[in-house]
Amino acid sequence: MIFDDYFALQKQVHDFFGYQEDWVTIPLVDHREYFWRLDGEGRGNAVEYADTEEFVDESTYSAEIYTQRFLTKWVYRADGYTLICMNPETDGNRWLGIFDNDLERP
Repeated sequence: MIFDDYFALQKQVHDFFGYQEDWVTIPLVDHREYFWRLDGEGRGNAVEYADTEEFVDESTYSAEIYTQRFLTKWVYRADGYTLICMNPETDGNRWLGIFDNDLERP
């Protein structure tokens, strides 16, 4: 059944990163095509992501790292990928962005 497949795959993604869903269900968003960098990993910090490696204004996006007391951490690094709890501060959205570690920049 398609629903069983969906929830099984979602669980596999969460398990891959060691992410434990609790209290709030946050959707996954694929950001693997972007270059990215962190401005810290704790409360009040952000992730920047861009279409180009230069992070120029017109192609750079930014989202606050979404922090909640029910999460044990907000940045989940795994083999080849990083999952970041993100708050883009737009329309009440929150999401779990998946980034490719090979595209991380200082």
